[in-house]
Amino acid sequence: MQPTSLFKIWAISATLATVPTLAAAQTYPAHAIKIIVPAPPGGALDTLARVVGDKLASAMGQAVIIDNKPGASNNIGTDALAKSAPDGYTIGVVGGSHNTNKFLYKNLPWDPEKSFEPIIYTHVVPLVFAINPQIPAKTLPEFVAWMKANPDKAKVATSGRGSAQEMATEMFRMATGVNMLMVPYKGSSAAHPDLLAGRTALYIDTISAIQAHVKAGTVRGIAVSTLKRSANLPDVPTADEQGLKGYDANTNGGFLAPAGTPKAIINRLNAEINAALKLPDVRTKLEAVGIEIQGGTPKEYAALIKSDLAKWGKVIQEAGIQPE
Repeated sequence: MQPTSLFKIWAISATLATVPTLAAAQTYPAHAIKIIVPAPPGGALDTLARVVGDKLASAMGQAVIIDNKPGASNNIGTDALAKSAPDGYTIGVVGGSHNTNKFLYKNLPWDPEKSFEPIIYTHVVPLVFAINPQIPAKTLPEFVAWMKANPDKAKVATSGRGSAQEMATEMFRMATGVNMLMVPYKGSSAAHPDLLAGRTALYIDTISAIQAHVKAGTVRGIAVSTLKRSANLPDVPTADEQGLKGYDANTNGGFLAPAGTPKAIINRLNAEINAALKLPDVRTKLEAVGIEIQGGTPKEYAALIKSDLAKWGKVIQEAGIQPE
């Protein structure tokens, strides 16, 4: 057989091999899409999934079903997503724990990079340094000085192994050298009563969960954890502004699909979600609960995941946190 003939056969075979994938992408979606949320209803991830899911359903002409699978520091839902069929009909939204759990669990059944196809980086949620208002400190440096002068009272609430709250607190402890007693809680709602009552001095909590208390004056917000101020609390300076140079902690995330999902489907989802994030009513709903909207390409989200894995892996190692 002539080389030219061999080349033609190879070209035809290669084209035929792509037909099922192209056909699937062209007819996608043919039925309902499910969004796995590895957290309970009512939180930032759930709100994001429902607001975006509603717009996705309108744009794609199919129902979008929200499937909450909370538990085990978001591992249950994320594992379910990793094991789903890579056909674009099951996607998921993840938060900060996606980039920390790799270092906290010895037998994690999913890999934050290899098990998924990034769709889009959707959000950042800043954290707020919230202190009991009875403490005579109005700024972060004043509070650090108070903690050093009152080590017996330096009790700091944290929540959730590997959570953004715990990681931000560890980063704060290492940056200041303050000796503190870290008191674990099951979540923000469990930690707030002791902070309000003065049984703990500090809780670095998501703006979504703590902003109502800050605005009401039941806690004092003395710093924001991100490098720029939050639009929701514009009068609260950043930790970086107050001397903790380079301090940048948040919970961020986006949408993922199981590894192997066709690129054409990933690109379609990326385009539709990017469009949804630009809608005024979507921005209003998400920004009201402290979610700072992002957007971008799948490649950009993959780069962020890689960067955050390096960042938080280093923090966890230096903090001496051992995997379970």
